Amino acid sequence: MSEIDRYNKFIRSILSAGRSDLYDFADKAGNAWAHTVYMLNRTQSMFRWEGLPESIPQRMLELYLQIGGYVGIAEHEGTLYAFRGGLGGEPDVYYMPTIFTVANPALDFSANLRIGEDVVVISDDSLYTGLMPMFDRYSSAIAENELSFRVALINSRIVDLITAPDDRTYKSAIKYLEDVEAGKLGAISSNEFLDGLKAQPYAHSGSARVITDLIESEQYLRASWYNELGLNANYNMKREALSTAESQLNDDALLPLVDDMLRCRQEGADKVNAMFGTEITVTLASSWEDNQQEVDAEQEKLESEGDPAQEPAEEPEEVKEDE
Repeated sequence: MSEIDRYNKFIRSILSAGRSDLYDFADKAGNAWAHTVYMLNRTQSMFRWEGLPESIPQRMLELYLQIGGYVGIAEHEGTLYAFRGGLGGEPDVYYMPTIFTVANPALDFSANLRIGEDVVVISDDSLYTGLMPMFDRYSSAIAENELSFRVALINSRIVDLITAPDDRTYKSAIKYLEDVEAGKLGAISSNEFLDGLKAQPYAHSGSARVITDLIESEQYLRASWYNELGLNANYNMKREALSTAESQLNDDALLPLVDDMLRCRQEGADKVNAMFGTEITVTLASSWEDNQQEVDAEQEKLESEGDPAQEPAEEPEEVKEDE
């Protein structure tokens, strides 16, 4: 075996370790969670934190915010940490919690911290919801669609429904259908098999339409998911080219949630800076930053051009009659 072959075998062993041979479409819960995790990997790039202490990694800070909806920033033995905890205590005048309960085994630290005095609570959004309810909705729907798509693909292999009069013919038919599902060419060993079988036409013109509908459903779900996160992912249900105006119809709906998430983080960072003397800042990053820059540039362009409706109409020139 050459060195290249040994290397390729080694790489294949690493890639296959702990993994099944086939993707299990019937495991809807596992597949939905996989879609959620991959989307969380993407949303890790939504924001850029600067000035964070080494004890607060951006990865964990964003995971706490996006998954749990909020995070508490507090000091323990002179070091700032980001804590998961419970909200409670006697509500304030606006019925907001006043106590943040921490229980961290690694630091051997548990306490009831007063919000605004001992700890700063940063929320992912205005309602402390996080992204998981949205992610669960879309990932579950996509997992269901994938399972339906697999069933439709397998059914598309079947041209006829087969009936058998006896066990021997039935077993031969089952073996034939298993070969069809596996993508193999079925083999017939005897004339009795053909004589005993009866076939009813199964394929119909709607089979291709079902697959097309499922593809469109997948595009719609994924595009809607990205749109809610502030990324423009159009889905073409017209099966033809989209004009520029049509592709920009949903632009106004892209950024409100992202704006709310950014504002909550910036307000939380300001409170942390005021309480603990840090210089933490947070801005949009990656594609979200590019989208915001495009929106700002378009707004500046509109402002520089002025609103035509506000400009005074030019008075018509007076026409002098020839004397």
